[in-house]
This record gives sequence, C-alpha cells and structure tokens, in this order.
Amino acid sequence: MKTICLVLVSLAAAYAAKIETVFKFEQLEEIQVKDDSEGVHWAVIVAGSNGWYNYRHQADACHAYQILHRNGIPDERIVVMMYDDIANNEQNPTPGIIINRPNGTDVYHGVPKDYTGDDVTPSVFLSVLQGDQEGVQGKGSGKVINSGPNDHIFVNFVDHGAPGILAFPNEMLHAAKLNRVIKSMASANKFAKMVFYVEACESGSMFDNLLPKDLNVFATTAANPDESSYACYYDRKRDTYLGDVYSVKWMEDSDQENLKVETLSKQFKIVKKETNTSHVMEYGDLTIGDDDVAEYQGNMKSGVFIAPEPIVYQPVPLNAVPSEDVPLMILRNRLADSESKEERIKLTDEILELEAMRQRVRDTVKHVVGLSTTHHTQATRVLGMRHPLRSYDCYEPVVEEFSRTCFHLPQNDYALRHMYKLVNLCEEKIAIQTIVEAIQKVCLDM
Repeated sequence: MKTICLVLVSLAAAYAAKIETVFKFEQLEEIQVKDDSEGVHWAVIVAGSNGWYNYRHQADACHAYQILHRNGIPDERIVVMMYDDIANNEQNPTPGIIINRPNGTDVYHGVPKDYTGDDVTPSVFLSVLQGDQEGVQGKGSGKVINSGPNDHIFVNFVDHGAPGILAFPNEMLHAAKLNRVIKSMASANKFAKMVFYVEACESGSMFDNLLPKDLNVFATTAANPDESSYACYYDRKRDTYLGDVYSVKWMEDSDQENLKVETLSKQFKIVKKETNTSHVMEYGDLTIGDDDVAEYQGNMKSGVFIAPEPIVYQPVPLNAVPSEDVPLMILRNRLADSESKEERIKLTDEILELEAMRQRVRDTVKHVVGLSTTHHTQATRVLGMRHPLRSYDCYEPVVEEFSRTCFHLPQNDYALRHMYKLVNLCEEKIAIQTIVEAIQKVCLDM
C-alpha cells in the first residue's frame, strides 16, 4: 500500500510539473505575442535637393537621422535618401563634416546613405515607403520600410516645394500621388500610425483637402498652401545657409526634450510659436497629437524608453530668408564680405544674371497666362489671386510641361513660387491643351 501511495504521489508530482511547464510555456508564448503586437518604429528621411546653395536640406536630414539614432531606432529601420554632394564638396571648408547650426557639431557622421545621387527620386521614395522591394531593385542599399499593421512610421521630407509639389533633384512628387500611396498603405495595413514632418514652400498643399482624418496619419508642414518656408543660420565661413526654420525648431526641441513626456501636439505648438516666418500647419488625424514623440522619433519597446541627455543650445540669430531668395542672398552676402575688386565684379555680374533670370520667369508666366485666357479681366484675376489647388488632373500635366519646356522646376525655386498662377488657370477651367500650347509657344520661342 505504501508503495502504491508513493507511486501515486510521484505521478501527481510529475503531472503537476508538466502542467506548470505547459503553463509557463503558454505564459512565455503570450508575452512574446504581446511583445510582437506592440510593433516597431520605422523612419524615412529625405533631402530632395542637391547643390552647395541647398546645403541646409542635407544638413536638416542628417540632423534628423542623429535624433532618431540617438533615441534608439536602429539603422536597419531608418532609410535615408540624400544626394550626398555636400560633405565632401570642394566648397566645404571642413571636408567630411556637415553642421546644422552656427558652430554646431558634425551631423554627417554615421548617417546611412541608402539612396544617393540619381537614386533620389519620387518613385524610389514611394517604393521605399510602401515596402516595394521590386521598385528599388538595383537602386542604392535596397532597404525599404517592411512595416506591418502594428508599426509606427515617421517620414521627414526636406526640400523645395510649390502648390501640390515636392521637388527632388530632377523630378517632382505630386500631392495626389503621395496621398494615393498613403491611402493604399492604410488599406493594406502597412502601419498602425504614420507621421509626416514636411519642410518645403507651400508644403501645406501636399495634404490640404487630400489627407483624410480617419487613416491614422498625422502631418505637419513648415508652411501653409500659399507661402514660402524660410532658410536660416547663414554661415560666412561656408557661404550658405545651415538650416531651415521649421526643421531646426522641431529638431532642436527634440534634442532638448524627454520624448517620452512630450507629445506631438506639444511639439507642434512649440514649433508653430517659434517659427514666426511662416504658418506651421497640421493635417489628418489630429488625435495622434496626443501620442508622445518617442512613439515616432524613438525606439520604445515594451514600455521601456531611456531618454538621452538633453542637448543645450545657446541662442543664435536665425537670419531667416524666404527659400526662393537663398541664392540671391548668398551672392549679396559674399559681395558684402569680399575684399577683392575682381571678385566683387564677378559677384555683381552673377547677381545681375540671377535677377535677369527671375525677371524672365515673371515675364514667361505672365505671357503664358495672357495666351491662355480669353480677356484682360480674366488674365488680371489669374495673375493677382490664389485659388486653392483642386484640379489636379489639369495642374499636373501643365506644370510638368512648364518644367520640361520653360524652366527646370526642381532646380529653380524662384520659378516654383510662380506655379500658383498655373493653378489659377486650371481652377478657371481653362482647357489643358490651351495652357500647354501657350507654354510651348512662349518657351520654345525663348
């Protein structure tokens, strides 16, 4: 009997141990599933310009990378697109170093150069954003955003813009196409939430009347649909601007704040208040503003977030100028600093040439409007007012034709500032063919 009892006790103990093991395994499995369900963070950073006078765009992008990296997002989940012609440019007095504020630290070191040079295009950007591996085949690092339904995506774009346009070095990204991709990603459950920070002139037009409030997408822009964004921090050693007002305001705030405590809404309000050169805007699902910034600019996993030490910045003058005036202001600053008679003559000639180009832009657009409209009153209205962009099917082919035939818009920020007049032509319901023929007649004869 004693033997039987011992056997039964042993069997009971073994069964209990087995149950405990199964229970622990199931608990571990539940914890693992829960951990996976929290999702991860992804980021796309784009500087869409090239050339030394556009130094600030790549400086902004590199600084944005440093913030995300410093706050724990691993490089395998950050995609950086930039032309990469600044750090080792012959005009750079500190080769291999890029700074984003006067006497600032290097923001170029360690930046992943996933897509550079001619790979910085709208199609590559949209492929990266959607996780389209085929779309980047043979391009750059081939890295894309392989996000899922529980992930957060942060997108930072810095460059020139115009109504419904973000410029890349040689092409343009149109607002309607970007928003179609955003909606497609939402339908395919490519993210839980997505946030855009966009630095460009008239950048509000990329989302105004386009981005729905129910897609779990929140966007902030440097400017409203009708105004310029502003460059800042002119550097006399480098003869260029080091940053853009909206960009440096949000990044310097992120450098100084605990991102687990600060919300997106609080950062937006700070940046809006401090960016007194243009109207910082917000679009989409504004309830996302209640999320902490770490949910997009940091790597919080299982509720754990260790904030890095804040970076303290000393106040420095912004010296802000509208984006389209940057090339002219650089030349004027160089002229003011020059002590060489020969160089002053050369710089004066360059200023006169640039001002003549600007006059050609104004005359060209005015002539196109004159040929496209039926009477003087309509032409005056088109030249003097701003319609909101709604006729995308008209505007996109018209602005592409103007860029192809008149002035290459991705490389001409001043011409971009006048594209609202083409918007007006389309909103006046003038036929596309009429506008295109006017553009060709004016510009092919130039």
